[in-house]
Amino acid sequence: MAKQKYYVVWEGKQPGVYSTWAECQAQTDHYTGAKYKSYESKAAADAAYRAGWKGNWGTGGASSAAAKGKPAFSRGRSAGVDTSEEIDYDSISVDVGTRGNPGPVEYKGVDTQTGDVIFSCGPIRKGTNNLGEFLAIVHALALLKKEGSSKTVYSDSVNAMKWVKQKKVATTLPRDASTEEIWTLIDRAENWLRTHTYDNKVLKWQTKAWGEIKADYGRK
Repeated sequence: MAKQKYYVVWEGKQPGVYSTWAECQAQTDHYTGAKYKSYESKAAADAAYRAGWKGNWGTGGASSAAAKGKPAFSRGRSAGVDTSEEIDYDSISVDVGTRGNPGPVEYKGVDTQTGDVIFSCGPIRKGTNNLGEFLAIVHALALLKKEGSSKTVYSDSVNAMKWVKQKKVATTLPRDASTEEIWTLIDRAENWLRTHTYDNKVLKWQTKAWGEIKADYGRK
């Protein structure tokens, strides 16, 4: 069972402390300069909200991101994770939604800045979470290649990112009539990786530091 998280919105449509990612997302999507962060406890979130954005991040990190017109999950420590990495908002974030694992699978890619859906696929009759993530990453890379874009791709699946790098999935999902649809897509994706090159970075979304990925289906 996923551990309860709390989300502080310092700048958004309605600043405050929220108990779900969906509530936080509703306050920050399409809000230029939104500032928000996740915490492991209600007490920590309440204290962070009272301290304010600058009290948590300092003027350097916050102002540098805000000056670029980006939501500023800037540098800092969150949930015990130390990261100096800033989110590249000129990017595509991908995620998968499943109902059972294995089970029906769908995936989408969204604009990390706005949350607008760029592409989506599914539901696919039967697959797994990691296979859906793999397909989403390759879909994003193929789209960006076609557009001549060097944008970054974010995923929260380490396994899927490894498979993309290796250009081949490693799964126990059998090939049978019930999985024919997803295996057709996997074969196509693996072939694309073998026959194309790309300069785009495929990076791990730092969920503990940044909250749920923008493409999250909210089914956890």
